[in-house]
Amino acid sequence: MSGVQRAAVVLLSLGEQQAAEVLKHMSAKEVQKLGLAMTSVGGISRDAVSRVFDDFVEVLAQPSGLGSGADDYVRAVLVQALGEDRASGLIDRILMGRNTSGLDSLKWMEPRAIAELVRNEHPQIIAIVMAHLDSDHAAEVLKCLADRVRVDVLLRLATLDGIPPHALNELNDVMARQFAGSQNIKSSSVGGVKVAANILNFMDSGQDETLLAAIAEVDDALGNSIRDLMFVFDNLADLDDRAMQAVLRDVASDRLGLALRGADARVKDKITGNMSQRAAEILLEDMEARGPVRLAEVEAAQKEILAHVRKMADSGEITLAAKAEAFV
Repeated sequence: MSGVQRAAVVLLSLGEQQAAEVLKHMSAKEVQKLGLAMTSVGGISRDAVSRVFDDFVEVLAQPSGLGSGADDYVRAVLVQALGEDRASGLIDRILMGRNTSGLDSLKWMEPRAIAELVRNEHPQIIAIVMAHLDSDHAAEVLKCLADRVRVDVLLRLATLDGIPPHALNELNDVMARQFAGSQNIKSSSVGGVKVAANILNFMDSGQDETLLAAIAEVDDALGNSIRDLMFVFDNLADLDDRAMQAVLRDVASDRLGLALRGADARVKDKITGNMSQRAAEILLEDMEARGPVRLAEVEAAQKEILAHVRKMADSGEITLAAKAEAFV
């Protein structure tokens, strides 16, 4: 079982009230992933549950001093490493950004609801809102916006370098109309080419190229910069062997076989080269036996795997190659 599935087993075993208390301390995305896992781990044997709890208890038994005074520790380390001036913005983003309750509340909303909330706002405000969402969430919101708005928002997002005071005031007004009470949102550095590239990676095939072409018409250099930082399925061939093996441990073989339909030969060779000979043979045999599949299914499987790769890169489990620096 994957880590998320093991966590789901633990929560299911705790009971409703205890599980609910645990979930209160998690982010919206973590709750969503755990919720999905909890609905899909049925039929697990008693021995499997016992093994999960044995691992869980073993981890809990390990002494750890982490967590105590973590904020002060992070602040001191960053100041020593980067200097007061360079570290201040990063410290605000890491520590103070957790208090942006107005923006955090958006992460719990459906993409279409967010799109409705900002539909009549200035594109600059929409860009700021998008910059604070997770890339996959922001991509879904972007899909719900009118075509004429998408390009403008993405252009502003890619060139966003910090939030000016007047924009923050407007954003506060947006939040105040949607949620009761005033929001104490601190200034932070958000947006940029990397954020735009991350969001485009989660757009449907065809939509990303349409948006890139429109951006290039306005600013060709910016369009090329965004394209250079995008990480697509073919870029998996550039992963080192250790990273590829780590990815393969968490990817279901049926999703992998589906994603490899029509993939570049370099990607197929990279993946099968990091599997045992028998596992590679089974994968290729399953692909041949499956027969024709819809392109939409292939693209969905590829995006699912890419999302997992980006998550591993974000958490530091793996390092992506050259063009994937946006996700490291």
